[in-house]
Amino acid sequence: MISINQLPPGFRFCPTDEELVLHFLFQKASLLLIPCHPSIIPDLDLCLQYDPWDFNGKTFSSGGIFYFFSRVTENRVTKNGYWKDLDVDEIVLTSGGKKVGIKRYFVFCVGHAPAGFETSWRMQEYHLYNYGDCGKWVLCRVHEREQGNFGDHNYMSDNEDNRTELSSPDEICLAIMDDDLDERNFA
Repeated sequence: MISINQLPPGFRFCPTDEELVLHFLFQKASLLLIPCHPSIIPDLDLCLQYDPWDFNGKTFSSGGIFYFFSRVTENRVTKNGYWKDLDVDEIVLTSGGKKVGIKRYFVFCVGHAPAGFETSWRMQEYHLYNYGDCGKWVLCRVHEREQGNFGDHNYMSDNEDNRTELSSPDEICLAIMDDDLDERNFA
């Protein structure tokens, strides 16, 4: 696994939702290995012994944000708490308007459900959009909020003003994804 400290000076890992779904989650779920994209995001079982403050050194982190893959699960209970679903789902679109993923929001609560206490830890869980068996993996992005910012759960949402044209790697990945889906005949 590559850590942020092993990357060249000036490197900043700050992918958009579209990039997380197309370049990382889709490749993980479909087992596509594109040589120019090393596997920098590790697998981590979200529901074992790991509370969010235990992520350092076990996940890929950049700028206080932790990234990891996990198997899809309904049980998000840890040894000290649980991830509470905020019932907010957003569709992840390409710049061309194609639906490629779903982003779900969670808050970490200490204690037992439903009587736990909310913490400042937030998670976005990325799912592939309508990809059948490929949808067994999710990509998680976790960070701790600063005090006083609890009201806005859309802390890293891409919006229309922030969109850019697809880069060449994005176009290649999207073409591979389309070809792969055509071969699998997903509905």
